[in-house]
Amino acid sequence: MNPPPDTARYDLPETDEFTRPYWDAAAEGRLLLRRCADCGRAHHYPREFCPFCWAGEDRVTWETASGRATLYTWSVIHRNDLPPFGTRVPYAAAVVDLAEGPRMMTEVVDCEPADLRIGMRLEVTFREAADGVAVAVFRPARTA
Repeated sequence: MNPPPDTARYDLPETDEFTRPYWDAAAEGRLLLRRCADCGRAHHYPREFCPFCWAGEDRVTWETASGRATLYTWSVIHRNDLPPFGTRVPYAAAVVDLAEGPRMMTEVVDCEPADLRIGMRLEVTFREAADGVAVAVFRPARTA
């Protein structure tokens, strides 16, 4: 359900031609990363160049991430006045280490804040933010 046009939303991405593949994949339930053909390193958030060796756009490609991650750190948010975050409090804003290497800012869902632990195994899932728009969040891993 979309908010009335006069209600600001602070959880929706601004897509452009470059980031469209990322957001299209998220809407399909896939997390994409960028990987450099020169140095071999993956990075997130998506950039047109490699932030490690500065290889150009022609050397950096999209790849589907495994969706596995480890909890690096988190903070439980008890107050957020920006719509629609205030309707979600409390929530766990987090930084996770993706299995492919990059760190990613996200949210941990389906877990009580008291149960969160550094090093906890997580898996990606997606929250529908608006019609056709999904955002990657993480939950405790269900597999060993």
